[in-house]
Amino acid sequence: MAARQDRRSWRDVLEEIRNRVLTGRYGPGDKLPRDEDIAAELGCARSTVQRAMRDLADRGVVERRRKGGTRVRPDPVTRAVFDIPVARNEVESRGGSYGYQLIRAAIEETPPPVAAALDMRAPLPMLHVEALHLMNSRPFLYEDRWVLTRTVPEIETVDLGVVSANEWLLANKPYSRCDLRFSAETAGDRVAAIMGLEGGEALFVIERTTWSGDDPITTVKAVYAPGYHLRAEI
Repeated sequence: MAARQDRRSWRDVLEEIRNRVLTGRYGPGDKLPRDEDIAAELGCARSTVQRAMRDLADRGVVERRRKGGTRVRPDPVTRAVFDIPVARNEVESRGGSYGYQLIRAAIEETPPPVAAALDMRAPLPMLHVEALHLMNSRPFLYEDRWVLTRTVPEIETVDLGVVSANEWLLANKPYSRCDLRFSAETAGDRVAAIMGLEGGEALFVIERTTWSGDDPITTVKAVYAPGYHLRAEI
């Protein structure tokens, strides 16, 4: 029986339940079977079903209530799910060869806009990191990042010339809250020079801020080279 329960991942369960909602097997407002019943039907662990249901709830497909079970939302919400990418993985998933260059890393006083993004009451010294991620030896992503070392003191011992702050933080500092903003901006002279562009080109920008509880971790402005496209799972 244990071997049978390992056959399905939580993503498999998620897709099965979502398909049942899309096809009308579970209609708006319908109460779903108990997690343990779904687990028995699909041949997986109850914890696998619980993980899938949490994700479906985050996506606005179902709603879960203590002692009330799980129901399909009467007005299902479509939400895009964005995973914070590791630049190396993003480049390699596109079939490219990854490269990395550290431009600078220094402790600096936090500028007011950065302090505001992190909900800080007053500026504090932070680690300011600028880096360039490459695909096939060409600029792919320029990263302008601030890290609160009071929250993440271990990063001061990391050789950021070898491993990027992007990669290290995602592997070593889990976040509980994330704020994402998407925009387009015209390449200024400095960014254009770093990325080898002519000034005035339109670039895709993601501004991302993370916290651990109430403690700010990092805020980063990620500027992508022309031609970048974003993919999201819905």
